[in-house]
Amino acid sequence: MSSTSKKHAAFVSEPMGNKPVTAVPGIGPVLGERMKQQGYNKATQVLGEFLTSNREPAPFNNWVQNRSGANSSQSGAATNAMGEWCDNNL
Repeated sequence: MSSTSKKHAAFVSEPMGNKPVTAVPGIGPVLGERMKQQGYNKATQVLGEFLTSNREPAPFNNWVQNRSGANSSQSGAATNAMGEWCDNNL
């Protein structure tokens, strides 16, 4: 397994707070703008979708890909980060 990015480490170790959607690993400026155009401005909104999917990777990956046009690597990074954040904070 590869090491996590600095973005991932920071995301999972901090409170969700008022982080922008681009704070979510796998979601950079381009994908973040696509998410914002659909009303997903904050990481908490993405977390809500993750929890709505019962923390199941496949449906959440599909949701990220459908909302942002992310590839499987990008959606996987978002899924892994959300899962680890939940493990650490819920």
